Amino acid sequence: MSEQVYHIPVLLKETVDGLAIKPDGVYVDVTFGGGGHSREILSRLGEKGKLLAFDQDKDAHENAIDDPRFQLVPYNFRYLKRYLRFYGVKKVDGVLGDFGVSSHQFDVAERGFSTRFDADLDMRMDQSAVLSAKEVVNTYEEIELRRMFSIYGELRSAPKMARLIVEKRQESPINTTERLKSVIDPCLDRRKENKILAQVYQAIRIEVNQEIQVLKEFLEQTTEVLDEGGRLSLISYHSLEDRLVKRFIRSGMFEGEPEKDMFGNVDVPYKKVGGLIVPGQEEIQRNSRARSAKLRIAQRLG
Repeated sequence: MSEQVYHIPVLLKETVDGLAIKPDGVYVDVTFGGGGHSREILSRLGEKGKLLAFDQDKDAHENAIDDPRFQLVPYNFRYLKRYLRFYGVKKVDGVLGDFGVSSHQFDVAERGFSTRFDADLDMRMDQSAVLSAKEVVNTYEEIELRRMFSIYGELRSAPKMARLIVEKRQESPINTTERLKSVIDPCLDRRKENKILAQVYQAIRIEVNQEIQVLKEFLEQTTEVLDEGGRLSLISYHSLEDRLVKRFIRSGMFEGEPEKDMFGNVDVPYKKVGGLIVPGQEEIQRNSRARSAKLRIAQRLG
């Protein structure tokens, strides 16, 4: 399957430019997908360069690149440090991450990521994982559902939505996307129906894949694997992710502020490189899924 069919890479040039690639450097693409970003990195590496790419989704493994400089790691990037060590890599010169759901995952109905199709509620990025959207919707307590919709979906109607799901699943299980839509229909403002549904799906998907916890674990490990002067180039798609990335780049923390020494200086792991980068109108017209992308670039301090 071609990378363009599988997934159109967002901010391709800008993201790879952000890595300031050295021809003989070692780089990591933690969200391989269709391989668009990885191919761009390889095109800028010399013979001695190396690229490792992570992806837990078996569908993405079909896009593996036949190149002696390339190594596909078939695991979640929350295990970044573990698998770099496994492949004999202690330090890298750059890490790229594009945290969006791939076009392929949205477009294959049975994966259950999209509101466009009636399919089983699944949403697992790792198809061997035990927890699916079906389990979340049918077994979580009302208070857990409310928390999920409120925090991960940023939905005002979270309490009502959670209550409806708990009531209706007692009549019959909520196993498909259409059944879920019909259950939460009283919460859907017709003027903003698609936006609300997208927030609902986002909340369930984040819960199923532990996306926020995974992102935190990954960011903390980048400080250990990136060499001094190495670059982070990260694309986020929703405010929860972007806030975590922005805050971590600024302070090396997710909450609170770093301590100052007696001279008022703070010891932080990164300095940001440039400002926030977002796609231009031309790219958004070409690929509507790019419209919410936010790219942040940082350099590892000594």
